[in-house]
Amino acid sequence: MERCGIKVNIKNVPELDKQFIPMSLFTKAFLQNAKKPISICVQRNDQLCSVYDTYITGENKEADFLYVERTVKNLLWLKGGYRVIICGDEEIAARIKEAYSKKGIRSFDNEFFTSLYEQEFEVVSKPLSEKPSQNEAPMSVGGSLSGCRIGFDAGGSDYKVSAVIDGEVVYGEEIVWNPKVMSDPDYHYDKIVGALKAAASKMPRVDSIGISSAGIYVNNRTMVASLFLKVPKDDFEAKVKDIYIRAAKEIGDVPLVVVNDGDVVALAGAAALSDNGVLGIAMGTSQAGGFVDENGRITGWLNELAFAPVDASEHAAQDEWSGDIGCGVKYFSQDAVIKLAKNVGIELDENLTPGEKLKIVQGMLEKNAPEARKIFTSIGCYLGHALPYYHEFYKFKHVLLLGRVMSGEGGNIIAEAAKRVIEDEYPESKFNIHVPDEKSRRLGQSVTAASIV
Repeated sequence: MERCGIKVNIKNVPELDKQFIPMSLFTKAFLQNAKKPISICVQRNDQLCSVYDTYITGENKEADFLYVERTVKNLLWLKGGYRVIICGDEEIAARIKEAYSKKGIRSFDNEFFTSLYEQEFEVVSKPLSEKPSQNEAPMSVGGSLSGCRIGFDAGGSDYKVSAVIDGEVVYGEEIVWNPKVMSDPDYHYDKIVGALKAAASKMPRVDSIGISSAGIYVNNRTMVASLFLKVPKDDFEAKVKDIYIRAAKEIGDVPLVVVNDGDVVALAGAAALSDNGVLGIAMGTSQAGGFVDENGRITGWLNELAFAPVDASEHAAQDEWSGDIGCGVKYFSQDAVIKLAKNVGIELDENLTPGEKLKIVQGMLEKNAPEARKIFTSIGCYLGHALPYYHEFYKFKHVLLLGRVMSGEGGNIIAEAAKRVIEDEYPESKFNIHVPDEKSRRLGQSVTAASIV
């Protein structure tokens, strides 16, 4: 394989996606001849700053741009930021500034981060001597299951709710819904309240409510969430930003904490493993990520792996929302299953929801259909290449895999295929992959959510 003059040797290629070029191997090949030092810094709220030191060739302009642009994209969606500072090369900084302008190829990212941080997104150039200092602020949350607690996990295809008394799950339910196509926020509100009330009815009282939800939340308020994709802007401001706060008040005046579902995955992993340094990945409607550092703290980063690039191929799958190609949502979610089903010739009714399409493919796997097995094996191959790339940014010791796509035998196939790729192609990798039992895979996030308050 070759991209921008960089030859990439790939021993393990997904059977159903022969054009796949792993970012991990592209990066490795690129850096072999990159000697010019640069630093990429992303600044976000409260003067926080993440710094990534790396190199470019200074000669292969297109390869330099591709590498830096993909790295910037990765840092923005993993760490978050409204300002990107390129230190050490004015020319590459100018190209990144153009790409991430309001009229550039990454205009979506510009608008997203401007809205998220409520200040104009910008890219600036500085010499290496003026590189900002790294400034992170990890934080500790929850960890207790004492008393009477409700945990609620809102996914794009289903929501899960648990009632927990002193660590014992006395009620757990998983209910299918379709929030991403609903424009009326009252639909979402009624479903959330109904789930909370059902859990509350199973306990003598409610001491706290923990919410795990796809999206970005600040002070329990919804800033960005694909669950409410079709809700008009005015209704989003009026009824969605405080939707969980209002729903909790229906239960009573009890403590509430809303956390991105990826961080809840990581917290679940740390608790189950009795260890820290855990990257959690939930493969469902989208791809959620979360991270617990070596000291058992969450980082406050976005961890939006769905929009972090994993495929360097110019033919990579396109995400309809951002317009970008090669990002995780099309490789580690039910979208990946649907995409690969087409590649292997499986016809799925377009009138079905993505969750229903996934269930059909999982049903075929239960009947030992070889086409279905190829789908999950190919996703596992994707994952085997992506995890070493993620490791460059997270330095985790453990990976925990959850979510609807990981349910049943398909999840075991994905994990085993990923392990084979890592052993064969990344022998230097020193982390462990974990797949919890079936109950934890499906309800683990809602139970862990109950502990975060």
